[in-house]
Amino acid sequence: MSEYQQRQLEVNRLRTQERTMHERVIVAQQSLEALQQLRTRRDKLEKDRALKTHQEGICEELKTAFGKNGVPAMIIETALPALEATANDLLARMTDGRMHLRLMTQKEKVTGGVSETLDIEIADELGTRSYELYSGGEAFRINFALRVALSQLLARRAGAHLRTLFVDEGFGTQDEDGRNKLVEAINAVQSEFDMILIITHLDDLRDSFPVHIVIEKTGHGSRVAVR
Repeated sequence: MSEYQQRQLEVNRLRTQERTMHERVIVAQQSLEALQQLRTRRDKLEKDRALKTHQEGICEELKTAFGKNGVPAMIIETALPALEATANDLLARMTDGRMHLRLMTQKEKVTGGVSETLDIEIADELGTRSYELYSGGEAFRINFALRVALSQLLARRAGAHLRTLFVDEGFGTQDEDGRNKLVEAINAVQSEFDMILIITHLDDLRDSFPVHIVIEKTGHGSRVAVR
């Protein structure tokens, strides 16, 4: 083999090697670009994760703040004294001072410590008993006192005047003395309302109030009269 042929073979070998190396460079560049894209995606995912972690932390703080032991409990805690005082004032009028209630926001655990709660302790001359042990008439008076007190409290906090009070039946659970006490309680708070509407089927209770809206059924439908 001549020297020329040998050199030609060497040139061919080098050219082949050059093409191989060029192909490797292209593959390496493509791999580098892919890695850069992956790095960019990784950076974005890490930022997203950090943002979501931050948002999750805020959500957990809000969950705690607005949970039963957070802001609502603080609002209830500050509102309870006024609610309790108003309810007890009404209850005293309806029972000649025999009954009073207490709103409890904490209860002792059997295992020790206290838990957040909202319980109503009701006492009369026989001592403190649970709500379920009071008669229907007594329970109605308790409910009436709490509902009126709560309505007034919510209206005050909203900066509004509670203009109308509706009382829908329940008087049938009261004996005559109980009904008289309820009428006295309603009359005692009438100055705080523009209108009080009592819905009842009891004639003697109806006659306790000066103005009546009477609804009568007829063969042609219902008829309303103000007397």
